[in-house]
Amino acid sequence: MPVTGRLVEALGEHRGPLLDVRQLPPVPGVRVREERVPGPPGGPDVRVRVYRPDDTAAALPAVLWIHGGGFVLGDVDAVHGSAAQAAVHASAVVVAVSYRLAPEARYPAALDDCYAALSWLAGNTGPLGVAPGRLAVAGASSGGALAAGTALLARDRGGPPLVFQHLSTPVLDDRLDSGSMTAFTDTPVWSRRLAEESWQLYLGDLLGSAPVYAAPARAEDLSGLPPAYISTAQFDPLRDEGIEYGLRLARAGVPVELHNFPGQYHAFGEASDPGELRRIGAEHLESLRRGLHP
Repeated sequence: MPVTGRLVEALGEHRGPLLDVRQLPPVPGVRVREERVPGPPGGPDVRVRVYRPDDTAAALPAVLWIHGGGFVLGDVDAVHGSAAQAAVHASAVVVAVSYRLAPEARYPAALDDCYAALSWLAGNTGPLGVAPGRLAVAGASSGGALAAGTALLARDRGGPPLVFQHLSTPVLDDRLDSGSMTAFTDTPVWSRRLAEESWQLYLGDLLGSAPVYAAPARAEDLSGLPPAYISTAQFDPLRDEGIEYGLRLARAGVPVELHNFPGQYHAFGEASDPGELRRIGAEHLESLRRGLHP
């Protein structure tokens, strides 16, 4: 969803009601259903979509699938295809979470919704056909911030143990002081200007003093987190914060696979070669499968 002006002006254009699950394009080999699950204390129920391969009745690992959109855009409709693909290729149950968006619901609303969905998933492994103790989180862009924040929350609250975190061109640092964030002020797909506005809309009064669960790069202790796959793009303002987060995870003893894709923009959008995009997508799916089935 390219944004050419201000994020706040794109809300009306890019937001709309979600499709009924029966209106979603069918994906061969996948069953999908929708649930309303208990939300965080004092918050509303959380809408999730559950994707499961239909070729097995065995208990499968599961991944919480968190969409991107700068904390203010995006929805589970937009990730329907990728969630279904992940379920098939990774032989996993995929739970896509429809979290509350800023600026109407600022931090920690989105993160609380994601953690509530993870808690529901962990508490319903039997009915969902999920292998207990085989849970992961995955997110792209701002979904990466929420996935990494959810992993930190799970560690610090003694919550559901995670076996893997999959972060694609993740948003991680509200301080915006990395070399790539300074260099790429007007790049396609995502830029420093959009990053500044995104954090302002998400954090509100917390801007400049974000908690570590909102901006995981601020966390001093990264030990005890689940193994990670992190992908970054050469011309993405977020490149360096993703690379640095991966290096810090490795220094903390966390197994990490880190891949910076040359010639690419944020979320691998814009003028990319179709063959290269297929290769990147295949690597992402394969890395998820390996992380869930070590």
